[in-house]
Amino acid sequence: MPTDIKKILAGDQLAGARLIRQLEDGDPSGMAGLKTIFAHTGKAFIVGITGPAGSGKSTLVSHMITECRRRDLKVAVVAVDPSSARTGGAFLGDRLRMGQHAKDNGVFIRSMATRGHVGGLSTTTREVVLVLDAMGYDMVMIETVGVGQDEVEVAEFAHTTIVVSLPGAGDDIQALKAGLLEIGDVYVVNKGDLPGADNEVARLKSMLQMGQKGEGSWSAPVLITVAVKGEGISAVVDACWHHRQHLRDRGLFQKHSEQQTLDLFQRLVMDLVGDKIFNDSHASAAYQTLLEDVKNRKIDVVTAAEHLVKNLHVII
Repeated sequence: MPTDIKKILAGDQLAGARLIRQLEDGDPSGMAGLKTIFAHTGKAFIVGITGPAGSGKSTLVSHMITECRRRDLKVAVVAVDPSSARTGGAFLGDRLRMGQHAKDNGVFIRSMATRGHVGGLSTTTREVVLVLDAMGYDMVMIETVGVGQDEVEVAEFAHTTIVVSLPGAGDDIQALKAGLLEIGDVYVVNKGDLPGADNEVARLKSMLQMGQKGEGSWSAPVLITVAVKGEGISAVVDACWHHRQHLRDRGLFQKHSEQQTLDLFQRLVMDLVGDKIFNDSHASAAYQTLLEDVKNRKIDVVTAAEHLVKNLHVII
């Protein structure tokens, strides 16, 4: 086993950061490392934190880190930032807000850029979480970009999804709730010292009751926090772990992890097949003819794609 991989499995943050960078950059050595660590994954508790911009997600996450460390849990955070228009890199705002944890060896914070990927996550979020899982972190929190209704992909990925809102945000936030109310396992009304917090809680509870599921299903709590003061954080962390236990008691935790593995497998297959098709077929006369026919409207794009897939053995 390569030295760097041994260090990653031992929780070495520099070695983990190097592998994450290789994965983000598409370096082949990144995938080679992922192959080696994969057998050591599947243990971490993945928590997604989503909600509108300005709801205080980063401050909430920072205080959740503090609470988890108080409980002697190792915590990693993947903070997904909007991409810089110039460099494609993350703005790093979240890492700055969580800077107080920088010297804690039990905390790992990684800012990632969306690089145009919709859904609130980065294209390599899943791979990065596998690295953090292999490094032995008990909880991996994923804070999404927070830009609107696309903030739902994290719910398909995380074991537990926290939806953060704030009082008095107006009709724009209300319009988002139809989607967000379908993905949350824990609801947090942050900035609970502002006017209208109790009304916001009542509204959320009422909306959740209307969509209540069958007997024995998880009943999502609605909690109030004042993250800047560290108030209400312990109850949020408790709710996450109660939801984790709910999933484990019903065999859903393992089922969820298996589904995530399958989803990543399918995405990697699609990526590899796509790369092979377009890299290997450029020299093919049949492929070039197909492209010309599409450009000249002699064939429609749907039929062309079907033809390409059907005749891969000829074109590649």
